[in-house]
Amino acid sequence: MNFPFHKSLRCAIRGIVRCLKNERNMRFHTMAALYVLFFSGFFRLSRAELAVLFVTIGAVLSAEVFNTAAEDLCDYVSPGFARRIGSVKDLAAGAVLLSALAAVGVGIVLFWRPERFAVITAWFWDAPWRLALLLVSLPAAAAFVVLPGRGDKPEKPELDGKSSENSGTEK
Repeated sequence: MNFPFHKSLRCAIRGIVRCLKNERNMRFHTMAALYVLFFSGFFRLSRAELAVLFVTIGAVLSAEVFNTAAEDLCDYVSPGFARRIGSVKDLAAGAVLLSALAAVGVGIVLFWRPERFAVITAWFWDAPWRLALLLVSLPAAAAFVVLPGRGDKPEKPELDGKSSENSGTEK
């Protein structure tokens, strides 16, 4: 069905928000992306390097959304244990892992510049409130990532009174 653009956009945003609310790994990747974007300002990246960074972040977050969609569909289609469903879930999780490992590689290439580490350290020491803000943000970010129960994750369908037991990724 063809929806008007604004309705399609609303559906897409709703999907991203749902993924953020329900999936710990999506929250982890999002927080990691925010910290990477903040610290990237210290590295004087070229436009091409910034483009690679944005595409890499987008690939990881997109892989996580696809993984969540695959898991939800698998749970809906096969609420009981099924080896093939578990394999599908593992494949989707593997795609996320591959994109995350590629992102680490991109990060090493873009950010392994020891001379810039001294600049970052000096920036924080020059204004201790910046360091304090960073130190406060870390446990807040960790809480955002690990605290459960913020979403509207649909209940898994039941088969003969049993909940879904599909193998695959743990969330």
